[in-house]
Amino acid sequence: MYNQSIEILLVEDDPGDIKLTQKALLKSKLGVGLRVVTKGEEALAFLRREGGYTDAPLPDLILLDLNLPGLSGQEVLEEIKSDLNLKLIPVVILTTSNSDKDILKSYNLGANCYVRKPVDLHEFMKIVQSIEHFWFTVVKRPWR
Repeated sequence: MYNQSIEILLVEDDPGDIKLTQKALLKSKLGVGLRVVTKGEEALAFLRREGGYTDAPLPDLILLDLNLPGLSGQEVLEEIKSDLNLKLIPVVILTTSNSDKDILKSYNLGANCYVRKPVDLHEFMKIVQSIEHFWFTVVKRPWR
């Protein structure tokens, strides 16, 4: 069991998906702090603690949508995985895309897993809770 508070960064521009993710994580017994940014550039500023994010916590997990305004999710992923200070943070692609091209490119860029968002609201919440459970109770990760 994870014995600290958990920080998750959600990079998502869809207000409905943001609310569903928040609702799913509210049921967590693990003490999750969810931070949300809606643009790729904003995600990188958050992770690098630039601009208005100088006090931002480094997340334990990043949930990254591919379809973002400005920098795409794959561009953000490429930046994260090429940064020595960020590359060990697990990145879960959480997107509507079911394209084989997107899946392959995401894994080639270093995504830790690729999850297609279900259309059903109940299933979406179950997926988010499953991701949380897997990354914080099942997986053994290096400590920062």
